[in-house]
Amino acid sequence: MGAFAPWATLASLHPVTTQLPESIPASPRLWALLPCAGNGSRSGAAGPKQYQPVAGQPMVLHTLAAFAAVPRLAGVLVVVSAGDSFFADHTAQSGASVLVADCGGSTRAASVLNGLSALLDRGAEPEDWVLVHDAARCLITAQQVDSLIDACLPDPVGGLLALKLPDTLKREVDGRVAQTVDRSDKWLAQTPQMFRLGALRSALLAAGDAVTDEASAMELAGHAPLLVQGSAQNFKVTYPQDFALAEAVLCSRES
Repeated sequence: MGAFAPWATLASLHPVTTQLPESIPASPRLWALLPCAGNGSRSGAAGPKQYQPVAGQPMVLHTLAAFAAVPRLAGVLVVVSAGDSFFADHTAQSGASVLVADCGGSTRAASVLNGLSALLDRGAEPEDWVLVHDAARCLITAQQVDSLIDACLPDPVGGLLALKLPDTLKREVDGRVAQTVDRSDKWLAQTPQMFRLGALRSALLAAGDAVTDEASAMELAGHAPLLVQGSAQNFKVTYPQDFALAEAVLCSRES
């Protein structure tokens, strides 16, 4: 499956809609959820960064391509803001399909929580697993998703892709180094982050909007998520210079 043609692989998913379909298969075990309602203010882009072109197509389509290549997933839910017509517009052009819910919140945590509730409302079970992934991590691969699933399925809590901190870490005070911090036990959190749907929903409800990822909410609920080795290429496109780097990696995969 080529990195530049995800829509051809999405036909097996549920029909495109800005509302969820009336029913979901009775016993899905694994779902992916992509919060896609942010505005990407740090990226310097004119619109939401997840829709900006990278290597010939909108960034989020590269992300979806990786998940479409994971057959163990029962489906992929993209959470967008109300009135977001991106997927309807692109489906009309491509004839492809993806499950979309227009229940995005004012924060990432709110969008994820709304997405979990939307799945439960249509028949997903609290014991199902959900893999939450940043739409702007467009370099994720199906192999990385599979490695997370393999590691987390036998785990009582679940976990996340992460990368051991490679650089020396400094603590700053007033623009000067105050301390060199021991990095031996420090990891950079990535996504996907995989947890039981019901447990994650309860944790997010208790944590509120302040948490910046799902693992943080699970930690506050008393759990210790599993750390699964990720890849340095699975970075989140955040700043203007990140677009060129992501494009270079995607193009190198096609060469």
